[in-house]
Amino acid sequence: MLNGPCVALPPLRGGLGGCKTALRGAWHERPKQGVMAQILLAEDDASMREFLAKALRNAGHHVVAVGDGLDAMESLDGFRADLLLADVVMPGLDGIELARRAAKLQPGLKVMFITGFAAVALKNRDQTPHGARILSKPFHLRHLVEEVDSMLSA
Repeated sequence: MLNGPCVALPPLRGGLGGCKTALRGAWHERPKQGVMAQILLAEDDASMREFLAKALRNAGHHVVAVGDGLDAMESLDGFRADLLLADVVMPGLDGIELARRAAKLQPGLKVMFITGFAAVALKNRDQTPHGARILSKPFHLRHLVEEVDSMLSA
């Protein structure tokens, strides 16, 4: 039995299945009080992207969700983000290179990586923008929201 919202790797066959049932009502713990932050989410797995975007929106954030690093860069052209939340391993432009380019375009942009490949994230840690955080999959959605809120308030 799942205890609250979760993110499972590898993605569950047939969608989120039982995890959806466990989510019912879980996002209502924090009342929405207007948009708290502008978040650009870059995640190549469509179901994961949808799942994370919904959790962050329900926590009160405005989320622009895209499927890869190149689309994320295009989105930054007309969107001022407070936080870039990016998967490290994506086809085309990976999350680390995306973060480096995005930080040049929008100085002060906060960056958080999500990855199922902790060894990859640690190997490239010296190439990430200063202050970037890494959240390793699997993680609890409540933990994601707490980490995002903590990073935004720092």
